[in-house]
Amino acid sequence: MNKRHLLRNLCTGLLLGSMLALAACTGDKPQFRSVDITGSDFARDFALTDVDGQPRRLSDFKGKLVVLFFGYTQCPDVCPTTMTELAEAKKLLGADGAQVQGVFITVDPQRDTPAVLKAYVANFDPSFVALHGTDEQIAATAKEFKVYYKRVDGKVAGTYTMDHSAASFVFDAQGRVRLYTRYGSGAQALAEDLRLLLK
Repeated sequence: MNKRHLLRNLCTGLLLGSMLALAACTGDKPQFRSVDITGSDFARDFALTDVDGQPRRLSDFKGKLVVLFFGYTQCPDVCPTTMTELAEAKKLLGADGAQVQGVFITVDPQRDTPAVLKAYVANFDPSFVALHGTDEQIAATAKEFKVYYKRVDGKVAGTYTMDHSAASFVFDAQGRVRLYTRYGSGAQALAEDLRLLLK
């Protein structure tokens, strides 16, 4: 085989390989607006307590799409914005919104008592579930989800805020983590992703 034929075969092979790779990327795989983390080996489960004192795990919500967010009730902007967008996304789904479960995990268990958490999530959607635990339980859950949080002391003695990751995790109806939704993506984008997962 001469050099010309060899070069032509090589180019053809590269072209076919590229086309197959492109087809694999653009086939039947859903085109999510969020980051697709399907198959990840983290964010697998949690073991925390709800505001009524009941132990909760991810499997309790099987059959529903779960949108899970770590935050705290005294958060001035990120947390209320995220919870509002989740509530709006659920409404945008119409009747299918009943298949979406919002879950809020506090990173500030000292101030976020069950009563405070219950009132907080009810402001956004009465169906949302708030979870809390000991410092050790919260730390273990955050580690499992690769979520960062840290107490930051305020200028006045005894006051503080919490720095924390500002994204949500979306699980499918089988309880598998599927999406990582960045803060500020908007209710419409989240609703579109949830609609794809409901199909």
